[in-house]
Amino acid sequence: MTAFPQTIHFIGSNFPRRAEISVRDLEVEGEIPAEIDGAFFRAVPDNAHAPMFEDDIALNADGMVARFNIEGGAVDFDIKWVETERYQAEKTARRALFGRYRNPFTDDPSVAGVDRTVSNTTPVWHAGRLFMTKEDGRGYEINPHTLETAGKWDYYGAMKSETFTAHPRIDAQTGEMFFFGYEAGGLCSDDIAYGIADKDGNLISEQWFKQPYLATIHDFVITEKYAIWPIFPTTANLERLKAGGAHWAHEQDLESWLAIMPRYGKVEEMKWIKGPVGVSVFHEVNAYDDGDLVHIDLCLTDTNAFSFMREAGGIHRDQREIQGALTRWTIDMSKDEPVIEERPLGPPGDLPRLADVDQGRPYNRAWYLSMNPQGGPPMPGGPVGINFNALMRIEPGNGRLTVLGVPPGAAISEPVHVPSSEAGHGGWLLTVVDVPNGPPGAGPPHDYASELWVVLADEIEKGPIAKVKTGLALRSQVHGSWVSRARLDQSKLKG
Repeated sequence: MTAFPQTIHFIGSNFPRRAEISVRDLEVEGEIPAEIDGAFFRAVPDNAHAPMFEDDIALNADGMVARFNIEGGAVDFDIKWVETERYQAEKTARRALFGRYRNPFTDDPSVAGVDRTVSNTTPVWHAGRLFMTKEDGRGYEINPHTLETAGKWDYYGAMKSETFTAHPRIDAQTGEMFFFGYEAGGLCSDDIAYGIADKDGNLISEQWFKQPYLATIHDFVITEKYAIWPIFPTTANLERLKAGGAHWAHEQDLESWLAIMPRYGKVEEMKWIKGPVGVSVFHEVNAYDDGDLVHIDLCLTDTNAFSFMREAGGIHRDQREIQGALTRWTIDMSKDEPVIEERPLGPPGDLPRLADVDQGRPYNRAWYLSMNPQGGPPMPGGPVGINFNALMRIEPGNGRLTVLGVPPGAAISEPVHVPSSEAGHGGWLLTVVDVPNGPPGAGPPHDYASELWVVLADEIEKGPIAKVKTGLALRSQVHGSWVSRARLDQSKLKG
């Protein structure tokens, strides 16, 4: 193609920006607390070139790493391409060379064997290093001071998995990172590799096991005792790929599974627990042990939330008809044949955020995005084509729910949590809000201004205590990470 398609994946906040930007001293409305000192890194898919196919999707866009650098109440903004092998090949050719999402059989023959990952999903910080990740390949290390790409990361050749999840789990108390890769043995392999990196960033364990069917596994959870993989029936098929079809298709009549093993144990100790039929989850909030019970909190829907994955499986449902809830699955590990007990915790939504210190442990609050039907027509954009317009804080123990609203027609991105050293202070959330430049619908859907909001984490209903005005219409974020100044100063790569 020579022009961008006018589909949900290229309009609104998915409108291609295609620009590296550096802006110092953004306008700040209000005052940013002194303890908020560090960098908010964001993964922002964007298209360096018009796609090869009109039905391309936002998840197939090149990775960009963005940074709000906050120091002494001042804020600078930078965004740069992740210089993957794929990006470099297309930069040289000045056109798209890679075809459909995760289907190498649709690529230009000139890039056969070139790493296809776009590293566009999650910035991950561990042991002094920043990685940009996407689950179809290994991560790329990024210099956190310059945003330059250092190269692919494989633990100096120690990691054998060909893929690395966009959702590792880091235990804040031990400093260890627990991660996995699915399709670890290559395209459409049913292998899962489970890895552990110690607090110094050394790979200390990598074990492989098989899935019951070849599913997308976007996220997983840990507790103090266990590592847990929820597996849902959105499946890949090599013959479909060879025919030029979709990598993923949701199978509504297929059961889900939980795979659970001791987090420091052997894969031979794994238990497989059958779950409900046809459901889908992309993100889990957290999991924790309660004696013999294990609680897993998930953003559950009754089918796959991505239209292109549903439709590939022959499921044609309007996005507004999808049912779901923030849901708790509980299993009793003392039983010979554990089963899943399910109860709803809160309204439907996704893109949850947990305080780092609560990872894998009992917790009393979390945050996630949802839809406010009183917020007016949602802004088009984001991975599913429709943006969220409300941020929720939930206390899972008692169900207490508070909401941060945004202006009519605005969109809100996944927040990050910034802790406070003050006893009893819940810290802050940072989140990007895209605000229309006029009444909703008055102008083109990409006519908006992006703002960084600073919100009290335990009083979100009070609204922002500070707003950072970028003067830019930023493309939709997927995930983000907060890195304190102290950690940045300890980074392995220097500015």
